[in-house]
Amino acid sequence: MAKARRKGRPRGRDNYRYTKKRVSILTSEKIQYVDWKDYNLLNRFISDRAKIRSRRVTGNNVQQQKLVANAIKLAREMALVPYANRVTTQRQHRERNGFRKSPGFSQKSFSGDSDFSGKKKNIGGLTDGEVRTARADSADASRKLHATKRETTEAIE
Repeated sequence: MAKARRKGRPRGRDNYRYTKKRVSILTSEKIQYVDWKDYNLLNRFISDRAKIRSRRVTGNNVQQQKLVANAIKLAREMALVPYANRVTTQRQHRERNGFRKSPGFSQKSFSGDSDFSGKKKNIGGLTDGEVRTARADSADASRKLHATKRETTEAIE
């Protein structure tokens, strides 16, 4: 005789999928009609990128979700709610030559050929120490240039 299957939620690793059902804002505040002019209510159902949030996120039932979606679409048409919002993100800092800075990455692995003395040479034929001092010198020169520009503009004013 075959074993009877248990009803209900599964046990084990699939347990994470089943979470408590969210209560809809419309149900909790006893709203019967979703007005397209009510920006504060509609804004609760829109993501930061101006997308309509899903039923799973908001807790709406099918009828409520249809009312909300239609109201948002109408408000978009009337220019109360945006169609899309651009979210700007900070770009990762890159070194001057285009390589990303990451903890496991070292520029020395890309430093070019090494001669028989054991010192790694860069593409320009300079050692790493020589390159560092040249960069420091150019940074000092640019600082001095900006300082003199500042002084001349202050003198003119």
